[in-house]
Amino acid sequence: MEMEATGKSRGQWIFHGDFERTVRYLSDQKKILGFNPFCHSVEALGDENAYRWLFRVTDPQKNPFDVIFNVRQDDELLLEVPPDIAGIGIEKLTDEMISQYTVGRKITWRHHPVGESAEDPQNYKFEGKATADMLFTPLEEAKTMVDFDLKIDVKFILYPAFRIIPEQIIRSMTNAGMSFIMQTATNKMFQSISNDFGTVRPV
Repeated sequence: MEMEATGKSRGQWIFHGDFERTVRYLSDQKKILGFNPFCHSVEALGDENAYRWLFRVTDPQKNPFDVIFNVRQDDELLLEVPPDIAGIGIEKLTDEMISQYTVGRKITWRHHPVGESAEDPQNYKFEGKATADMLFTPLEEAKTMVDFDLKIDVKFILYPAFRIIPEQIIRSMTNAGMSFIMQTATNKMFQSISNDFGTVRPV
């Protein structure tokens, strides 16, 4: 039986690191996902800023299965420009003006369609879709607040042992379990990152 599951993870963290360094560090998918206990590998795809994640997990019976995510990363600078120059394009702003009017930055992860599917259900390899937003806000004393919001959707085939459980119950259990696993992994990832920043604390 094929199942669809959705997992969510979100939170806010204060990084004891300046704005530019924090953005640069968290822009590196390979580096930060290396701290995720379920992430087996991150590979760059042919397209610029596109990556393939391989997550490897096990079910309660210790049966392994892989989930592949193809993700594109985009970066948006958030500016608050005075009304008198609001009509000027960003390309005409000087570096000094951009620095002065920057109020944050947003990194987004979105599903990146590829031509050929890597899914192989017979060998318990599935493809999922990941969507995430990371909002960076500079704070005083060289600190940065990071607002992280991640959602993943996965279709997979249920192992025979679970097929005796009513579908509505197993779906609810699966979504709750996936969100719990994701939130735990996200918390561990940010705690591990703190080794490079001295302090990273949840808000």
